Amino acid sequence: MAVYLDHAASAPLRPEAREAWLEASETIGNPSSIHRAGQAVRRILEESRERLARTLDCDPIEVVLTSGGTESVNLGVTGLWRAAGPRAALVVPLGEHHATMDTVAWLESHEGAVVRSVPLDAVGRIELDDWKAALGAPAVATALVANNEVGTIQPAAALAEAAADAGIPLHLDAVGAFGHIPLSFRGLRGDVRGAAGLCALSVSAHKLGGPIGAGALVVSRQADPVPLLHGGGQQRGLRSGTQDAAGAAAFAVAAESAVAEQAAEAERLAALTERLIGQVRAAIPDAELLGDRVQRLPGNVHLLLPGAGGEQLLFLLDQAGIAVSTGSACQAGVPEPSHVVLALGRSEREARQVLRITLGRTSTRADVEAFVAALPDAVTRARGRRG
Repeated sequence: MAVYLDHAASAPLRPEAREAWLEASETIGNPSSIHRAGQAVRRILEESRERLARTLDCDPIEVVLTSGGTESVNLGVTGLWRAAGPRAALVVPLGEHHATMDTVAWLESHEGAVVRSVPLDAVGRIELDDWKAALGAPAVATALVANNEVGTIQPAAALAEAAADAGIPLHLDAVGAFGHIPLSFRGLRGDVRGAAGLCALSVSAHKLGGPIGAGALVVSRQADPVPLLHGGGQQRGLRSGTQDAAGAAAFAVAAESAVAEQAAEAERLAALTERLIGQVRAAIPDAELLGDRVQRLPGNVHLLLPGAGGEQLLFLLDQAGIAVSTGSACQAGVPEPSHVVLALGRSEREARQVLRITLGRTSTRADVEAFVAALPDAVTRARGRRG
């Protein structure tokens, strides 16, 4: 692929993360074994947990290693809700990631969970008054730190404070935000001492240059979600199973690199995205940028291109050697309108006419120029007119 502009889907593996994985994978043993070989792997595992904890600003014991963001979200949402009991409602903003939406839908249909939806405004932000109105106890709440499609950054600190004031446990999905914007579990939790406010935070390795198949759920010491997996009692009993030391090592290295360069990289990507947006608007005047113009993830450009189907654009750009995303869900091979765009108050037709372009660590000015050069012809062809 000549031009990769889908970093929000999966970021290229960092060389230092690859090396960390290879080095750790050469140490043979099960970290739960008490012999020397097992304890050597255990040291790698726990050192990696400590390094991850520093990047997340939490205690090492609060880092529960998982297979990725989806498992983390499932454990955070389902585990907290089951711990709260079946009378607890689930407070869920519209436009969440499908890892959350599908989990909540399953709990609603199979376990009788009552769902309280919270609307988004026109740029995809959760309004604090609507959020507070939905937090009547008993309940468990969940929300994205930043929207994975339109890139709008949510007022996570205010959401967490409101949940704490209401005595409601909160899970935050930071899969798309970790490593790209400042993030502190301790800071978001504040001085809450009980099992309310921010209790769990989901993150994933491959969104910031770590390996696919590694993630974590940060669970506060005071929280006690019901585990999804049973068998060995590892990780405070919250996630049983042999832990992946090599994946944890690579995740830790990738997280350290991403956090260290976050401020400089955000500035660099802001300049690239401004250039991209300006040139797209000059070439396609009716193109519209969705999401918050300022409070958005670095590198995120979510475009509404009236009259041009997103799936057609994706195919045409792919033929031109450029990888982007529609930002819409594609379940069982059937393209569907973006539920996030619908949550912004847009029509179903508009929700099928979007592209998500996400730049990242390896993106260059040449990548932007290639995309801008290819887009007008793709739009013209998708609209059924050949120039």
